[in-house]
Amino acid sequence: MAILPLLLCLLPLAPASSPPQSATPSPCPRRCRCQTQSLPLSVLCPGAGLLFVPPSLDRRAAELRLADNFIASVRRRDLANMTGLLHLSLSRNTIRHVAAGAFADLRALRALHLDGNRLTSLGEGQLRGLVNLRHLILSNNQLAALAAGALDDCAETLEDLDLSYNNLEQLPWEALGRLGNVNTLGLDHNLLASVPAGAFSRLHKLARLDMTSNRLTTIPPDPLFSRLPLLARPRGSPASALVLAFGGNPLHCNCELVWLRRLAREDDLEACASPPALGGRYFWAVGEEEFVCEPPVVTHRSPPLAVPVGRPAALRCRAVGDPEPRVRWVSPQGRLLGNSSRARAFPNGTLELLVTEPGDGGIFTCIAANAAGEATAAVELTVGPPPPPQLANSTSCDPPRDGDPDALTPPSAASASAKAVDTGPPTDRGVQVTEHGATAALVQWPDQQPIPGIRMYQIQYNSSADDILVYRMIPADSRSFLLTDLASGRAYDLCVLAVYEDSATGLTATRPVGCAHFSTEPALRPCGAPHAPFLGGTMIIALGGVIVASVLVFIFVLLMRYKVHGGQPPGKAKTPAPVSSVCSQTNGALGPTPTPAPPAPEPAALRAHTVVQLDCEPWGPGHEPVGP
Repeated sequence: MAILPLLLCLLPLAPASSPPQSATPSPCPRRCRCQTQSLPLSVLCPGAGLLFVPPSLDRRAAELRLADNFIASVRRRDLANMTGLLHLSLSRNTIRHVAAGAFADLRALRALHLDGNRLTSLGEGQLRGLVNLRHLILSNNQLAALAAGALDDCAETLEDLDLSYNNLEQLPWEALGRLGNVNTLGLDHNLLASVPAGAFSRLHKLARLDMTSNRLTTIPPDPLFSRLPLLARPRGSPASALVLAFGGNPLHCNCELVWLRRLAREDDLEACASPPALGGRYFWAVGEEEFVCEPPVVTHRSPPLAVPVGRPAALRCRAVGDPEPRVRWVSPQGRLLGNSSRARAFPNGTLELLVTEPGDGGIFTCIAANAAGEATAAVELTVGPPPPPQLANSTSCDPPRDGDPDALTPPSAASASAKAVDTGPPTDRGVQVTEHGATAALVQWPDQQPIPGIRMYQIQYNSSADDILVYRMIPADSRSFLLTDLASGRAYDLCVLAVYEDSATGLTATRPVGCAHFSTEPALRPCGAPHAPFLGGTMIIALGGVIVASVLVFIFVLLMRYKVHGGQPPGKAKTPAPVSSVCSQTNGALGPTPTPAPPAPEPAALRAHTVVQLDCEPWGPGHEPVGP
C-alpha cells in the first residue's frame, strides 16, 4: 500500500506521448514559388520555361498557375489526387493533347483556363469529373470540333464559357442549350454560318451573347429575346439585361432581320452585306420598310417524263426568291415526300425515285416556299412497260429520230425531250420562242406598258439535261433577244422577268413577263472519222519519208558530179605527173634511168617537130661529177 502513493507521485513526471505528425509537404518545384505558410496553398510557376507539368507538386494546393510555359500535353497522372484544387491556369502554352480523365480528380475545381494553346478538338472524356466548374476559357485555340457530350459534367454549374477565336464551323447546339446557368457565352471570331431557331431559348440567365465576326447571313428570332422587353428600349435608357453582339457578319438584310432592326442596343455595329441595294449600308440606318423579301418564282421544272417500270426517275424543280426558297414535293396521292427507301429529296429541289412502280404515275407538285410566300409547279410522270431491246453499235450517219438519245443526253432526259416536243405544256402568249435551230433561238416578248419604270429585262433559261440556270440581262428598250450556244436536241424552259423600280418602296423589284418551253433541233450525227492519234502518226511517217528521200537524192547528185570530174572537185585542173629524173644540159651528167612516163598530149595549136640533141658521156668510176 505504501508503493501505490509513490507511483501516483511519479506518474506526472512521465513523458507525455507526442501527437501524430502530419505528412511531410512536397518540396516546391524548381523555378516556382510556393505559398505553404498559410491556407490556401498556392503553386505559382508562370513563365518558368517548363516543358511538362512538374511531378513534385504539392497535392494539397488550391491554386496552380502554369501559364506562359511550353507544356505540350496534360497526362492523366499530372494532376492526380489534387482534390482540393480550385483554380487551374494552363494559358498560353503549346498544349495539343489532353488525356481523357486528366481532370477526373479535380472535383472541386471552379475555374479552368486553357486559352492560348493548340487544341484542335475537345472530346467527351477530356473534361470528365469537373462537376463544380464555373469558368471554362477555351479561347485562342484551333478548335474545329466540340463533342456533344464534352460539357455534360459541368452543364448545370457552368457560368462562363468562352469559345472565341477558334475554327468552329458547327456547334453542338443541343448541348449548349442545356447550360441553364450560363451568364456569358462567347462565340465570336469563328466560322459559324448558321444558328438554329430556338438555340438559346433555355438560357434564362444569359446576360451577354457575343457572335461577332462569324459567317452569319441571317439570325433567327429566339424566344429568349421576346421575353426580355428591355431589348426594345429607346436610346438613352438604362443598359439592357441582355447584350447582343452580331457585328462583323455578312448580314443579308431582308424581312427575316426586321426583329433585330427593332431592337436598340449598345453594341450596334452591324452592317448589311446584301442584297446589292443595301450592301455596305449601316444596319441601323436602313429603314424597316426596306427590309423586304421577294416571293419565290419557279424558274425550271422537269418536262413531262416517261420511264419504264423499275427504272429510276429524277424530277427537278428550281425556284428563286429572297430568302432562298425551300422546295418540297407532293405525290399524286397528296402525300408530302421525303427521304425513304424508294425516294430521296435533295436540297437543290431534285426528287429522285429509285425504283418506279405502276402506281407512281401521275402529277407531282413542286412547292417552293419562303418567308414571302410560295409558288407551285406540276410535273407529270408516266410509268410504262419496259422498252424492247435495241440494237447497238449503229454506224448510220442519219440524224437521230424523235426520242432517240444522242451521245450527250441520258436516256431519261432524251425521252423527256422527245415527249416535250409532242405533248409539252402550252407556251405563254406573252413570251414566244421562234426561229430556233440546233444551237440558237429567238425570244420575243410584248411591250410591258402596265409596269412603269422598267430598268431592264432578265431572261432565265435552263436545259432539261443539266442543273445550271443561265441569266441574260437585256436593255429595257429591247423586245427580242437571240440565244446562242444552246445544245442541240435539248428541251429548254425559259422565263422573262421585268426589273423595275417599285414606286411604293423605292426598291428594285421583279415581275414575271412570261415563260416558254421549246426544244432545239437535233444535229446531224457525224460519220466515223479516223482517230486523232492515227492521223498524227501517219503525218509523222510521211514527213520522215520525204526527208529521207531528199537526203538520198542529194547524196546521189554529189557522187555523180565527183565521178564526172575524174575524182577531182569541180573547178580545179588536173596536176601533171611529177618528173623523177632529167638529163643535165650543162655537164652531160646522167642520173638513174627512170621509167619513162607516157608523154602528155600536146595542145593542137602548139604541136610541132622540135629536135633537141643531148650530149651524154658514159658514166664510170673514173668520172667525177663536175660542179657548176
